[in-house]
Order: sequence, then C-alpha cells, then structure tokens
Amino acid sequence: MAGRSRQRWSGTRPMRARTGPRRGSSRAERPLWEMSPRELGALFPIVLAEYDPAWPERYATEAALIETALGPGTVTRISHIGSTAVPGMLAKPTIDILLEVYDDVDGTRLVRSLTEMGYHHTLHPERPPPHLMFMKGYTPRGFVGQAFHVHVRFHGDWPEFSFRDYLANHPVEAERYAALKRRLQARYRFDREAYTEGKTAFIKAVMARVQEDSTGDDDGEGRLPGPQLSN
Repeated sequence: MAGRSRQRWSGTRPMRARTGPRRGSSRAERPLWEMSPRELGALFPIVLAEYDPAWPERYATEAALIETALGPGTVTRISHIGSTAVPGMLAKPTIDILLEVYDDVDGTRLVRSLTEMGYHHTLHPERPPPHLMFMKGYTPRGFVGQAFHVHVRFHGDWPEFSFRDYLANHPVEAERYAALKRRLQARYRFDREAYTEGKTAFIKAVMARVQEDSTGDDDGEGRLPGPQLSN
C-alpha cells in the first residue's frame, strides 16, 4: 500500500450526505457534524435488539448495491461483520459492513459514490488506512430506516472475522457477551463511547484465546484487535 494510494486519498475531503432541506430547518435539525457528543448520544441512544433473521438478507442487499455503485476495480472483498453477523446474537440493530478496496483505489470517487447512496462519512486516523467509515440511517431527527456502518480498509486479515466466527462457534461466550452488552446499555444508554469502551476487555480476552488457538498458523487471524474492532 504504497505512497501512490496515500496520494490518491490525500485529496479526499469529508463530504456529507443530505439529511433534509436546510432552508427552514429548526435548530434541532442542524447537521449532525455540528452536534456535540452529548447531543449525539441523546439523539442516538444505545438500543439492543434480539437477533433478527432478516439482518443477513439486508446486508446482502446493501452489499450488492455498494458493489454496483462502486463499479469494477474498487472492491477486493465485502463482508458482514459485527454482532448482526452472528446468528442468535443480541445486537445494536446496525449492520456493519467491512469494505476492502484495492490499494490504488480512487478515494474521491469512492466517497462520492457512497455519498450518493445516502451515506455520510467520518475520518478516523486511529483506524487502519484509509481511515474511513461511512454511515447511513442517521439523521438530525434520529434513526431513520435500517442503519449501516461501512468500514473501509485495504485488503488484509482483520480481527473482526475471527471475533465474529468465534462467537458463532461458542454460544456460551456469545451469551456472556450479550449479558455484558445488557449491563453496559443499562449504564451507558446515552454514551456510545463509554458503551464501546466497556466491551474492550471482553473482546481482547476473546482475541487472546483466538491467538492461542491459532499459534503456529500463518493466516494472521490471531492478531489482537485495536480500537477499530467494536461490535
């Protein structure tokens, strides 16, 4: 992922999806990026839902739309990650998609294409390159329709796959994770950052077990997760 790809991305500036007309908008409907974390927490509280069998189909439909919008030569792999990808798992009803792209991808075109699909995006320098996350379903009036998160990465072996598969194959651990989520939701309903941080120790413990199990393997899937892994 040479400097060529970094140069492509260096010209990418944050773009915002339209969430409603600006003229005549009330103060409560000002753009999301002008709101404080406290305001966003009140507008988008932590909501947990029992597993919905429709989630995989919604993922597949959205993934196909994304691939069509981006066209050939952009996507190396697209995957359903997060708790909605684990059968039977309690989850925030937001579908997480991992979008892996070629290292010479035209980032400006990618941002434009997803923005036209109704996504807005934020830059996350602390996450793996190209440091982008796209969101849909968030409006100044709260959640509208199915919410999606699209995490954009260059191609690689990412810990989200191992974590997802571990929970799918270890129902007792999945239930422990669900119980933790319920406790955190009761305590941090309006604080998304604290809710996410509260899951970190559990995630790291699971990934340590995955790493132990995969000792000697060369697939790289036993890596400990960084802060970008949040289900």
